[in-house]
Amino acid sequence: MNIVLGITGSIAAYKAADLTSQLVKAGHEVHCVMTKAATEFITPLTLQVLSREPVLVSLEDEKNSWKPGHIELADNADLFLVAPLSADTLGNFANGLAPDPLSSIYLALPPETPVLLAPAMNGKMWQHPATLRNIEQLKEDGCQFIDPAKGDLACGYQGVGRLAPVEEILAVVEGC
Repeated sequence: MNIVLGITGSIAAYKAADLTSQLVKAGHEVHCVMTKAATEFITPLTLQVLSREPVLVSLEDEKNSWKPGHIELADNADLFLVAPLSADTLGNFANGLAPDPLSSIYLALPPETPVLLAPAMNGKMWQHPATLRNIEQLKEDGCQFIDPAKGDLACGYQGVGRLAPVEEILAVVEGC
């Protein structure tokens, strides 16, 4: 399966390395697309080595072909997976905004491409009415969610907001 794996700005971004490695080991072709904020937590080089594919971070990275890379990735995706999904990117998706390659790919996906979103954020952010509205909009749009787990959060709080375990994400991917 050809998977576009989005990684956004969350401390959980480091788990994308394990997720990428496991997906490749399972025989999937993985194309990582990072938001600029994600690069503060994990480097594109790490994901490039694990995926064996170039990593897209900015639209300036798309100078290698006449066809924009984000359109080509959208056209060829069998699955669009974002793990972790930040509140910021969730809001961009729900409101049709495309300030970066990841959001642009989301908007350019063919309607039949499955979208799997695994949020990770502070529990108060996860439960905020604006976030809940955005989640409902994305569900209406056909997106599937892997809800965050409960436990210790990077901000020092306890509660819901942790990225779902990599094993759980992998199981859902295999079911797609």
